[in-house]
Amino acid sequence: MKILEVINLKKTFKTDFYKKAQTVLNNISFSVEQGQFVGFIGPNGAGKTTTIKCLLDFIFPDSGQILFFGEKYKLEHRKKIGFLPERPFFQEFLTGTEFLKLHWDLSKDSGVGFLERAKVVFELVKLTHAKDKKLKNYSKGMLQRIGIAQALLTEPQFLILDEPMSGLDPDGRILIKQILKNLKQKNLTVLMSSHLLEDLEELCDQLVIVHAGQMKYSGPLQEFKKDFKNLEEAYRQFKIEWSDGLNA
Repeated sequence: MKILEVINLKKTFKTDFYKKAQTVLNNISFSVEQGQFVGFIGPNGAGKTTTIKCLLDFIFPDSGQILFFGEKYKLEHRKKIGFLPERPFFQEFLTGTEFLKLHWDLSKDSGVGFLERAKVVFELVKLTHAKDKKLKNYSKGMLQRIGIAQALLTEPQFLILDEPMSGLDPDGRILIKQILKNLKQKNLTVLMSSHLLEDLEELCDQLVIVHAGQMKYSGPLQEFKKDFKNLEEAYRQFKIEWSDGLNA
C-alpha cells in the first residue's frame, strides 16, 4: 500500500516583482510504501524542506498531485501523520507533559487517553524523568526527543522527520538513532530528511534524492550504492555528475 505518492510536483517562488520566478521544485515524483524507512537527501537548497511543506499544506505547489493513503490530502489525514520540523518551536514555559497535552488537544476531540499515551512516548524517548521539568531546562538533545514524542503522540501511521539529528552531540545522535531503529522494528512508515549519510545508511531501506529542485533517484538504498563501498562515496560521485550536468 502506498502511504504517500508525489506526482510531478512543481513549485516556484517570486523573489522580486521585476524578476522571473525561481523554480524550486521541478516535476518531483516519488512514493513511500507502507513499512518503508525512506531517507530524503540532497544539498542545502535542493528543495527537501519545500517538498515537505508542500506535503503538509504549509505552502501550495504550482502543479502536481500529492496523495496520502491513496487520496488527496484531507483534514482527517493529519491524525495519521506525525511531523517533526527542522526548527521546531518549543514553548519553554511549559513542562514536557504540558507540551504534549497541548499537541494532544490540537489533534484529538477529547483528553481521554492522554495520560496513558504520554507515559508510553515518554518512556520511548527516555524522558520519563523530565516529564515535569520546564522545557527551558531541557538540553538540545532532550528537546529533539520531546519533539519526536509529540510526533508519535497520536500513534501516527506515517512519520515525517526533517533533520531530526541536526546539531546533536554524539550521545544525542546515538539515542535518537536507537529510537528510530525501534520505530523501524515496529514497521512504522518514515520519511526522514537528513544530511547525515552514515545514519541514513544505517536506518533506511529506500532513498529519495533531489538536486537543484530535480529528482535524481528514488529506489532502494542498496541499489544506489551497489558499486561503491558506502552511501557517502556513492552520493559524492553522483553529485559531481549531476552538478556537471547543470553546468554543461
